[in-house]
Amino acid sequence: MCGIVGVVGHSPVNQMLYDSLLLLQHRGQDAAGIATGMGKTFNMYKGSGLVRDVFRTRNMRDLPGTMGIAQVRYPTAGSAGNAQEAQPFYVNAPFGITLAHNGNLTNCDQLKDEMYRIDRRHINTESDSEVLLNVLAHELMMSTAGYSLDPAAVFRAVAGLHKRVRGSYAVVSQIAGYGVLAFRDPFGIRPLVVGYAETDEGTDYLIASESVVLQGQGFQLIRDIAPGEAVFIDVDGNFYSQQCADNPSLNPCIFEYVYLARPDSLMDGVSVYAARLRMGEYLAERIRNEMRAGEIDVVMPIPDSSRPAAMQLAMKLNLEYREGFIKNRYVGRTFIMPGQAVRKKSVRQKLNPIGVEFKGKNVLIVDDSIVRGTTSNQIVQMARESGANKVYFASAAPPVRFPNVYGIDMPTRKELIAYGRSDEEIRDAIGADVLVYQSIEDMKSAVRDVRPGLTNFEASCFDGSYITGDVTPEYLDRIEYSRLHADEEAQSRSQLNLNLVSD
Repeated sequence: MCGIVGVVGHSPVNQMLYDSLLLLQHRGQDAAGIATGMGKTFNMYKGSGLVRDVFRTRNMRDLPGTMGIAQVRYPTAGSAGNAQEAQPFYVNAPFGITLAHNGNLTNCDQLKDEMYRIDRRHINTESDSEVLLNVLAHELMMSTAGYSLDPAAVFRAVAGLHKRVRGSYAVVSQIAGYGVLAFRDPFGIRPLVVGYAETDEGTDYLIASESVVLQGQGFQLIRDIAPGEAVFIDVDGNFYSQQCADNPSLNPCIFEYVYLARPDSLMDGVSVYAARLRMGEYLAERIRNEMRAGEIDVVMPIPDSSRPAAMQLAMKLNLEYREGFIKNRYVGRTFIMPGQAVRKKSVRQKLNPIGVEFKGKNVLIVDDSIVRGTTSNQIVQMARESGANKVYFASAAPPVRFPNVYGIDMPTRKELIAYGRSDEEIRDAIGADVLVYQSIEDMKSAVRDVRPGLTNFEASCFDGSYITGDVTPEYLDRIEYSRLHADEEAQSRSQLNLNLVSD
C-alpha cells in the first residue's frame, strides 16, 4: 500500500504535491518523494522517513515546475528504510519518464527476465515499480516508432503494458515535455481518482489515491479512474482518457474499506465511513446471535480505524460506548516492524489504557481486523491489567487466513494467527473470553449496501481467491521464502546499526 499523486497546473506545484502527501501519510510512512517537470527537465527529491522529515525548504526550492508526481511509500518485506527504493523512479529514454506506483506485480520476475533478454533494459533495484516503469518506457518507444508522442500513442503504450503486466497497479507518471499519465490495472484493485480546479490561468488537474486529497486541496472530484483506463493530461491542460484493457472489471481491494483508506474518502463510489458504519451494524447482529443480553457493559474501539464500526455496534445493541485506549500517533505500525519482541514492545508504546473505563466491567473491544494477533493479545492483557472483569473481542473483518499479494505487506501464512486455526483456537491465543468475527459475506454486504451496483471485490486475504488468476501455491511459497530471508537480512542490518551506535 502506497499513496500516489499527480498534478498538472498553471503555477508551481511543489507545495501542492507536498501537502497532498501529508494527506496520504497514512498510506505510507517509510519514504516519500516528489518529481516535478519544467519544460523538458525533471527535478526530483526523495528519501526515507515521513513527509515532514524528508523535505526541507531547500529541497522544495529545487522542485520548480507546473506538473509533477509524488509518492509516500509503504515498504514490502525486507525493504523498509531502503532509500534506493523510494519513488518516483526515472528513466531517460524514450523522452524521459518518471513514475510512482501503488500495488504489486505478481509476474515481476518474468518481466525482469524479459527486460534483460528482450527489451535490453537494466533494472537497478528489487522494486517492481522500477520494472513497471521500464515496461512503460519500452511500450512508449514501440508505440511511437521513433516519432513524436501524441495521446493515441500513449494509450497504445498503456494497452501494451496491460497485456504484459499482472497484479495490482495504480500509476502516476510524467513524460518530459508532454504531460502526466495515470492508469489503473484492469481489475481496479488499487484506488485512483481524478479531480479539477478552475483558476484564473485555466483548469488544474489532480490525480490521487484517495478523494480526501482532492477535498484538502480544494479540487472537485471528476470520478474514479476506471479499471484498465488511462488518463493523459498534456502540458497545456488538455484532458484525454481511454479504456486500454480488454474485458476490464471492477474488483476493489476490500481491505481499503476495512482499514487502509481514510474514513473521509470516497472510493469507487463508496463512502469509506459509511461502509465502516455498516460493518458495525452487521457485527452487532452477529454478537446479538452469539452472546446473551446483558453480558456486555461497555464497547470500546481500538483507535482509529475501528471507531465507526464500534460506535454503530454500540448504538445498535443499546450499549455504552467509551474510549478506553489512547493512541500515541508517533509510533510506527507494528506489523511492518522486524522481530516479534519489537512488535510487542511497540503495542505498549502505541496504546495506553484508561484504567477507570475498565475496572470491574465486562468490556467488548472492537478492532478493524486481526492479522498476526500480537496487537490483539497485548490489548486483551492491558484490559485485564486495568481491572476488566471479562474481555470480549470483536473483529469488523473476517479472519485473515491468506497473504495479500496485491500491495499490502501482510505476513507469511504461518505468521497469520488465523492460518490453520479455528476461531476458538484464535480466541485462546489472544486470551479473550469471547471472540466474534465478521463473516465474509456480511463484510462484502456492508460495502454493497452503500453502493448496490458494486458486486465484486478483491478479498484474497480473507477467502484465498486471487482475482488475477496467476497466484499459485508455488508462487506463495516463493514469496514467503524471499520474505523470510529478507526479514533475516533486515534484522541483521538493524543489529549491525545498533552495534555501530553502541561502539
